[in-house]
Amino acid sequence: MSQPVLVSVLMTAYNRQAFIAEAVESVLASTYPHFELIIVDDGSRDDTVSIAQSYAAKDSRVKVYINEQNLGDYKNRNKAASYASGTYIMYVDSDDTIFPDGIERCVHVMEQYPQSGFGMTGAKLNLKQPLFLNSEEAIQNHFFKEPFLMVGPGGTIQRRQFFEQIKQYPVKYGPANDMYHHLKAACFSPVVLLPFEFIYYRRHEGQEINNQYSYLYNNYNYLRDAVMELPLPLSSSEKKWILKKNKRRFVTNIISYFTTTFDLKKTFGAIRAAHFSLRNALEGIFQV
Repeated sequence: MSQPVLVSVLMTAYNRQAFIAEAVESVLASTYPHFELIIVDDGSRDDTVSIAQSYAAKDSRVKVYINEQNLGDYKNRNKAASYASGTYIMYVDSDDTIFPDGIERCVHVMEQYPQSGFGMTGAKLNLKQPLFLNSEEAIQNHFFKEPFLMVGPGGTIQRRQFFEQIKQYPVKYGPANDMYHHLKAACFSPVVLLPFEFIYYRRHEGQEINNQYSYLYNNYNYLRDAVMELPLPLSSSEKKWILKKNKRRFVTNIISYFTTTFDLKKTFGAIRAAHFSLRNALEGIFQV
């Protein structure tokens, strides 16, 4: 790199007093010093803000913002991005940590591919080196080989201007907003797969990923809308196949949910939230 580029590390927080200090310290320990750490609190009722502000008082790279009202997960991620001024944005959630060389390694790879606005970890693919995929290659591989575009925000690095150009994250698909976003990003930019992990993703009870009920209908909704709305480089027959598979999978998942919970009210609630009809079910089951 001819000169260092600024990276905006975005950290959204809500009642994370047990974890945020470790998250902040992991960013401050980065081998890549050219970053700003933007922390946006979403109305915490514990000591999250005071802990974050204590770091801001000691390091000018740390900036703390407090929302006037609770926005929710992805609206707050977009809010954090609106404060960013870096060439790249990366998300480090307030209950996760980034590896010391995480920012440096990501920037080093992305700077080799200036035509790409979107990079993500491909560590689970056992890559030996970065893999550059154009839009058609990325979409075809995702749907018909390995569904690799399902990494959370913390597993990505994006050029800020590109993120803004594609209108940030959607906010109507609950915990599946990132999956719609990744498909959209792949439509409008080549994708760089990074052959390493750079985030330690902590698992605990208070995470949105544990909201399996929300995933039940939002996974169906985001994929249906993505196929119908986005300029996916797919043939008509390929899109039709994906839509039918999505319907069949929803039928399977809704039956599984009901036979596990016997909660008829929530089962029908999920069906309504998915705008799923009897015709949709027949199309999925019988491929009509």
